[in-house]
Amino acid sequence: MLEFFNDLSGRVLIVLIVGLGGYFTLRSRFVQFRHFAHMFAVFRDSLRSSSGQLSSFQALMLSLAGRVGAGNIAGVGIAVTIGGPGAVFWMWVTALVGMSSSFIECALAQLYKRKDSEGQYRGGPSYYIQHGLGNRGLGMVMAVLLLVTFGFAFNGLQSHAVTDSLNSAFGFDKTITGICLVTLLGLAFVGGIKRIAAISDLLVPVKTLIYIGVTLYVIAIQIDHVPGMLLTIVKSAFGLDPVYGGLLGSAVVMGVKRGVFANEAGLGSAPNVAAVAEVEHPVAQGVVQAFSVFLDTFVICTCTALLILLSGIYDINYDGNGIVLAQNSLAAVVGDWGRIFISVALALFVFTSILYNYYLGENSLRFLVGEKMKAIVGYRIFVLVLILWGAMVDLNTVFAFADITMTCLAFVNLIALALLFKVAKRILQDYDAQRKAGIKTPVFDSAKFADLDLDRNAWPARPAQQAQGKAGDAAETVPSAR
Repeated sequence: MLEFFNDLSGRVLIVLIVGLGGYFTLRSRFVQFRHFAHMFAVFRDSLRSSSGQLSSFQALMLSLAGRVGAGNIAGVGIAVTIGGPGAVFWMWVTALVGMSSSFIECALAQLYKRKDSEGQYRGGPSYYIQHGLGNRGLGMVMAVLLLVTFGFAFNGLQSHAVTDSLNSAFGFDKTITGICLVTLLGLAFVGGIKRIAAISDLLVPVKTLIYIGVTLYVIAIQIDHVPGMLLTIVKSAFGLDPVYGGLLGSAVVMGVKRGVFANEAGLGSAPNVAAVAEVEHPVAQGVVQAFSVFLDTFVICTCTALLILLSGIYDINYDGNGIVLAQNSLAAVVGDWGRIFISVALALFVFTSILYNYYLGENSLRFLVGEKMKAIVGYRIFVLVLILWGAMVDLNTVFAFADITMTCLAFVNLIALALLFKVAKRILQDYDAQRKAGIKTPVFDSAKFADLDLDRNAWPARPAQQAQGKAGDAAETVPSAR
């Protein structure tokens, strides 16, 4: 029965992610293409925050901590094993339209963010559902789904992935590895969002650059085969390759499901961390997070896919074990150290991903119960116990359940985004108008949006002259800061 609902959820996910993502792309006038070059400029200028809040860059690293996880290695391996090379193409499609969904959800999370009792920003789907749609009940449903999916289910799965990988590569005892993992994570959890962001700020760029570097090396030494493999990916995506023609349906379903699991665009997860940043305009964080989807799927997932496909061993039956497939694929090209590298890379990916998942759960819990420390401490303990349990037990059934709750998340969040699209379009038009007027760093003036339920402490009114002066000052100081 669970398998039936899991399969059904995958098909529903295709309609939701691709359908509504395509709708947002058209209605926003292809925002992810119009602002593609601008993404790099915003990313460059987002490195620092002088207000004591997290910078836009730190929020990006925190979101990448979650996006760049086991899904980028194991998930891609599973997609290729079950759906064939064509699954990679549908991962690209999912990311392409998902960039617009991520842009909108993260811009709205910034718009409707609130300051908590400690002066830190909090926000996410539950907040823009409550304050944007005026529906706290639906916001609570969203918070519960996030708590169950990311705070609990995905954390158990991630811990199993890393202990299984390290056991395979080094023979490490899963229980001992699980205890070490829980100890390190517990120290990070008690430091709150700032410690989690600091760790992500350090580890995410390192793990990402090293992983991309090694996979690009493997691709480079087989560069003669890359054009042919890219052609196979495209032909297989439409059932035109005679070898993989029978996998068309699986290619679409697995490509979309694993693509969503990898980049999380439209799920409502990334907006929780996008909201914590200090930015001049909500749209700026939307631009940064769209870049995050591009980096996750078009760069990292593609590197993993080509690593596996160029090895020539992806059609061997691995019983859906994407980690072993990735390990053996790299080892087939560079030798046995490839298995060790994949295990170490996965350990880093999973560690930061669990930090991200934990924060999503804590943010959701705070929305539900407020600043009750007993509940938050109880949540931390429960998550650590679940991580230790997951380290020792294969939770494939939980994975299937998490796929279903992930579909529910996408359904609630994307419907909310569709209902709030007019608001997102208004702030996007405001941002575009300022850029067209020559303002390099647009500034948000909440006085122009008096009809919206915004936190005026987070977004004070800024007259046009003040906004232009602020933007001009920012544009002048950025180069000297670098």
